[in-house]
Amino acid sequence: MQALLVIADIGGYTEFMRLHRMSIAHAQQNTDRLLRAVIEAAPKLRLVGLEGDAAFFWVPEPENAEVASTIAGLAARMHQAFHDRKRQIEAVSVCRCDACDQIGRLRVKFVAHIGEVVRQKGRRATNIAGLDVIYVHRMLKNGVPVPEYLLFSEPVLGRCDRAVQEQAVDIDEELEGVGVERLHYLDLELAALEATPVPAATRADKLRHAATMTAKSLPVLLGLRR
Repeated sequence: MQALLVIADIGGYTEFMRLHRMSIAHAQQNTDRLLRAVIEAAPKLRLVGLEGDAAFFWVPEPENAEVASTIAGLAARMHQAFHDRKRQIEAVSVCRCDACDQIGRLRVKFVAHIGEVVRQKGRRATNIAGLDVIYVHRMLKNGVPVPEYLLFSEPVLGRCDRAVQEQAVDIDEELEGVGVERLHYLDLELAALEATPVPAATRADKLRHAATMTAKSLPVLLGLRR
């Protein structure tokens, strides 16, 4: 089966973030909220699952052709949702742990590829496998010179309209276990949609946010979950 494969990946927490349970717990909560915003902004993408700080999506044929042709606009909406949610979190956060202090550094990138997959149905979820699943994950390690981007393969480029094809920047990447591949990227900061205004946070908003963060972080803080 042919499918469009998309990964949204969050990065930006620095290597200097102290390995303190509070920071780790809040980093998990922050990235989870940001990933949820990205997921909600892409209803046409089917979520395979969360992979740490990333969300892995797919769209099987024949819908993959329609979605791939609009991938640039879809990535722009997901990028907007990510930054809107990030600013909402910043507005209500009163925590000064490393993770909350660094939330402004967080960035999101996307990779997309079209290839052959095998669907593996389980009792609770559908997983997909195949060489092209490995390929799209290899695309995450690249030399794209901008912090936020949509990186896509030749098959995806071929589905895009002429305007996107003309804007895309070619880049040759050495993909582990695959070899040198010609890929293409769009700088999402240049194509960013207008930010949604964030209402001023009230004291009640901040207290509510702090209580929610504490409640959801308790399993990590108590050592019950990593």
